Amino acid sequence: MKKKTASRRNFIKKSALLVGGITIIPRHVMGGVNFIPPSDQLTKAVIGVGGMGQGHLGYEGTKLLAICDADGKHLSNTLQKVGGGVKGYRDFREVLNRPDIDIVHIATPPHWHCLMSIMAAEAGKDVWCEKPMTRTIGEGKRVVEAMKEHGKMFRLNTWFRFKDNFYGMGTPVKKLKKVVDSGALGWPLKVTISGITGFNWKFYWVGKENLTPQAVPEHFDYNMWLGPAPEKPYHPHRTHSTFRGYWDYDGGGLGDMGQHYIDPVQYFLGKDNTSPVKVEVDAPQQHYDAIGTWRKITFTYADGCQIILDGENGDKNAAYIEGPNGKIYNGFKSTIPNIEGIINSIPDPEEQITTFSESVKTRQKFALNEENGHRSATVVNMGIIALRLGRTLEFDPIKQEFINDEEANRLIDQPTRTSWAY
Repeated sequence: MKKKTASRRNFIKKSALLVGGITIIPRHVMGGVNFIPPSDQLTKAVIGVGGMGQGHLGYEGTKLLAICDADGKHLSNTLQKVGGGVKGYRDFREVLNRPDIDIVHIATPPHWHCLMSIMAAEAGKDVWCEKPMTRTIGEGKRVVEAMKEHGKMFRLNTWFRFKDNFYGMGTPVKKLKKVVDSGALGWPLKVTISGITGFNWKFYWVGKENLTPQAVPEHFDYNMWLGPAPEKPYHPHRTHSTFRGYWDYDGGGLGDMGQHYIDPVQYFLGKDNTSPVKVEVDAPQQHYDAIGTWRKITFTYADGCQIILDGENGDKNAAYIEGPNGKIYNGFKSTIPNIEGIINSIPDPEEQITTFSESVKTRQKFALNEENGHRSATVVNMGIIALRLGRTLEFDPIKQEFINDEEANRLIDQPTRTSWAY
């Protein structure tokens, strides 16, 4: 871990906080390291309440104590919604300094996910983070290190690997995994993610070039919103509901939906502990700031398995999963005889913790945690780097770096503003 900056040291006091000369110990360490009595109601804060945060103000037996947003209007509107007993903050570091909060839900744009996750762990909080887990590969590695160092629980907020029907497949991922595990499809497998197979890459998440600087609204702390991101003149299209169109904050439709779509594939292919060894792109030249669209991105693993992202729906007959011995199409239609019988003959996948409050109380990892979440985020970020550079890249899954490509490796760890250095 890199040395913390003064900005972070001023607010983070690890698990013990000094207020008025009195040491306040967070309640979840009173009974020993990371101990929370099972009967206790967990408490939480939500950072970022302008969009996704609105859907997570209440869940899983937790009590909301605090919300935070750099936009004063978002904050005041949400405080009216949640009622008394919840305090609002403009600076998330004040939230982290509260010893009575167990869980921090990070619902900010992705350029904040890494730093807030690390600082929350340093402050003794468990973390529920929106997708994509991180904006870069290097950030993901640092989140993994921080959760391990501080013994914190982490949940990434995409859930299709363990519940709900998986988009156009019309079935839970468990069935797909059991078919793959049965060997009925053969090996290696090719997975195509496109409109034909039931997925939407949301190409409306594109940026605008040559934005004219505008005055920052009085209610909006743009400097705080930027945080670790490079300093750029304010324009409303760079923020709030359209921030996904700029490389500084996200990765367009790929950043928005990539982990939703790719994480279950990593799971049912058995790739949770590795990454592709190659990524190929077919796309127009990308702008240095504003994100554009792409035609096709292909990821290849060491064993020959592939994930194909078809942005133009070029293969009108594409199967979702294709192997030497059979195919599975959109709607879970298959060329494999007696597929339901095969599914019923295969044991269910290993049980996972799928309720975050249980993970927090038992100190057992959540089904989608910082480790497997980092690996599926890495696939997304490999694609983003290849798009930005416009060329094929080879990757070492063990070292987690590109092979013989210094320019690509510079994008693994991208510069941040000095005051918010990791």
